[in-house]
Amino acid sequence: MLRFTALKAAMNRNTVMVKEEERRSEVFGRYVFHQDTMQQYLTREAYISVKDAMEHGTKIGRKIADQIAVSMKDWALSMGATHYTHWFQPLTGATAEKHDSFFETLGVGRGIERFGGDQLVQQEPDASSFPHGGIRNTFEARGYTAWDPFSPAFIYGTTLCIPTVFVSYTGEALDYKTPLLRALHAMDQAATGVAKYFDKNVKKVNASLGWEQEYFLVDRALANARPDIVMTGRTLLGHSSAKGQQLDDHYFGSIPNRALAFMRDLEVECIGLGIPVKTRHNEVAPNQFEMAPIFEETNLAVDHNALLMDIMDKVAERHELKVLLHEKPFAGINGSGKHNNWSLTTNTGVNVLQPGKTPMSNLQFLTFFITTIKAIHEHEALMRAGIASASNDHRLGSNEAPPAIMSVFIGEQLTAVLKELEGVTDGKLSPKEKTDLKLNVVGKIPEILLDNTDRNRTSPFAFTGNKFEFRAVGSKANCANPMTILNTIVAKQLQDFKIEVDVLIDKKGLKKDEAIFNVLREYIKQSKNILFDGNGYSKEWEIEAGKRKLSNHKTTPEALKAKISKKTFEVYEATGVMNRKEVEARYEIEIEEYALRIQIEGRVLGDIARNHVIPTAIKYQNTLLNNVSGLKTIYNTDFKKYAKEQLEIIEDISMHIGLINAKVKEMTEERRKANILKNSEEKATAYCVQVKPLFDTIRYSCDKLELLVDDQLWPLTKYRELLFTR
Repeated sequence: MLRFTALKAAMNRNTVMVKEEERRSEVFGRYVFHQDTMQQYLTREAYISVKDAMEHGTKIGRKIADQIAVSMKDWALSMGATHYTHWFQPLTGATAEKHDSFFETLGVGRGIERFGGDQLVQQEPDASSFPHGGIRNTFEARGYTAWDPFSPAFIYGTTLCIPTVFVSYTGEALDYKTPLLRALHAMDQAATGVAKYFDKNVKKVNASLGWEQEYFLVDRALANARPDIVMTGRTLLGHSSAKGQQLDDHYFGSIPNRALAFMRDLEVECIGLGIPVKTRHNEVAPNQFEMAPIFEETNLAVDHNALLMDIMDKVAERHELKVLLHEKPFAGINGSGKHNNWSLTTNTGVNVLQPGKTPMSNLQFLTFFITTIKAIHEHEALMRAGIASASNDHRLGSNEAPPAIMSVFIGEQLTAVLKELEGVTDGKLSPKEKTDLKLNVVGKIPEILLDNTDRNRTSPFAFTGNKFEFRAVGSKANCANPMTILNTIVAKQLQDFKIEVDVLIDKKGLKKDEAIFNVLREYIKQSKNILFDGNGYSKEWEIEAGKRKLSNHKTTPEALKAKISKKTFEVYEATGVMNRKEVEARYEIEIEEYALRIQIEGRVLGDIARNHVIPTAIKYQNTLLNNVSGLKTIYNTDFKKYAKEQLEIIEDISMHIGLINAKVKEMTEERRKANILKNSEEKATAYCVQVKPLFDTIRYSCDKLELLVDDQLWPLTKYRELLFTR
């Protein structure tokens, strides 16, 4: 049988450790066309042009682009590259690439490697073949990938990969990168304007991101013996293992040799590609792990995470392992997230979310801290929509994953600071109030935060000392989606903040500090409903959140509606991040994807239930019937006395077979009804409300049969095998 063949293979895996012959610092960025390499290969003119583009967003002329392309090609060839590709992130959620050879012919028997500015700067993939949400039709297929000089080119395998944006012929964004770059530009402008209140030397503010990638690692043969894992990335059925995570013995435990060999191999690949991986450890669930890098500028960090997800399974394949990035691949144990740690840093090297040593630096901290909280309060439904997916719905609200209700955790001590600030007098402050405020409230923030080590694992958005941690992001999500939303809404709030402060200074005659305190005081009053430090899983919080008028969208179709609200259109248009057409397209793509994901899962579950589980149950039932028949021959009329247990199992098997068959029929009919609906929103809702609930009913009976049927007959790899085979 496939299952036992896979088990035998898993037990005989070679677990030889990967050799690490060079220091990480020596290998780091070896396959990246970074600034040091540029200085070596580019002319001074070309180098300055690229650097200006990276730092100031200036355009690179075609003549300079030709120089850069030739130098990039020479470097790539020296590193063994044979092809190049525009590497982009369409709205599929994965990366995309089309490889072209450097090689060109010069006639019969003659050839040359060639790569010019035209190939570097722009290419033309088919825009209608990627998700576009109605922006492009099949007969309007033209789209463009355009070089993003902010993210350096790199070599993977024998291919030069050039990070690019992907836009339609008419200029609309068809990818994740384009809106993110716009959001980061809006953030830079808005945050720089506010930071100048505190330091006139600030000329740029970068949003930084540190993602924490959680994942499961299982034997590849065992995973391939499960049609549900192969087709959907998760187990659609399977009874819980007797031992799961209840002993808490996996978290931060000794990393299994085979997993460690994979991690070391993966880290070598990452370091060479310039991904600054720093941390690795066991996570809470068995066979669950985490990798985290050093913080980077957000655009680069997003590219690095997308690249990481692409190469993880390639590296795992060499170790006969399978990486599961689904947010909830196994029922009853922790799912996987991708915590997005976000902060803002000035060109002068100051993290504006890091409390300082002086009242002025702490006033800057409070400004960005409170403005961020206000932004989350104003757009909490959009934040929830930003992490909505069919897979993440399974994770939210249980096993240490945040709930669907968006709230902000800041800890008791900072809550007390905000409460004191809320009491600041309207208008101009008296000398005593100024002294008390600066020394007694603002001045003591570093001391307060020094011991502020409490954490809230149920909070979706938590302040953790010098950054905000967006904990609700799913493990297989592209970070660009939540980061675009977060940077957009905070940029808009910073814009509004500056306008309000300038009005108080120019028209009301307030001093700068007094104007800032007045606006912050109002923000605290207006946004305190979003602050919550308690148990996010409790029923009491759901009731309280309702009283605070916070949204509680537990399903993706419900949550995604916030993406096309009037407030969302306004914030994107005000910041120049996306126009209405681009926003609507993304909603259409995501709502359609939700329905397709549930549709695929329903088909796979029906196939497994009818073609694997039921035939196996019948086969075992026939064995029991033959046993009962033999007992009847021996004991005649008294056979029931000796076949009581067998008869009970036979009845249970028949009952569960009947339930499975009936519910699969019902699910198939509900899918048929959903499929004929033309409206994407109605179809997604039908799959969510009518189809998806049947999964649990079918699964229940399948899992009961797993406990009843002979282990030697059961065709599917079991939880204990997937989670504890190392």
